[in-house]
Amino acid sequence: MANFRMDRTSEDVKRELTDIMRSLKDPRITGLLSIIKVDLAKDLSLCRVYISSLDGFDKAKEAVKGLNSAAGYVRRELGLRLPLRRSPEIKFIADDSIEHSAAINELLHKLK
Repeated sequence: MANFRMDRTSEDVKRELTDIMRSLKDPRITGLLSIIKVDLAKDLSLCRVYISSLDGFDKAKEAVKGLNSAAGYVRRELGLRLPLRRSPEIKFIADDSIEHSAAINELLHKLK
């Protein structure tokens, strides 16, 4: 039962983070950003958010710098939006999975 609750809470955090990221006005947070995965600690004290960009891994790293500087604001907004006892500490991590999957897709199209 606890695993179901963690999955549901993780999806709620992902949904709310997507909405919060749209409202951020940092110039480093540009382009099409996607939240790949949200890892919550079992005690809900830490949240690792994996971010990927369609513009490449370098843009994702730059966006992560902006997101980490706004982590306090994001944490406060998340605490206001979700009925959690404590809002988790948020760490954003750059991920290159979209770029990797686009490269695989291109290779598959070349095989045809």
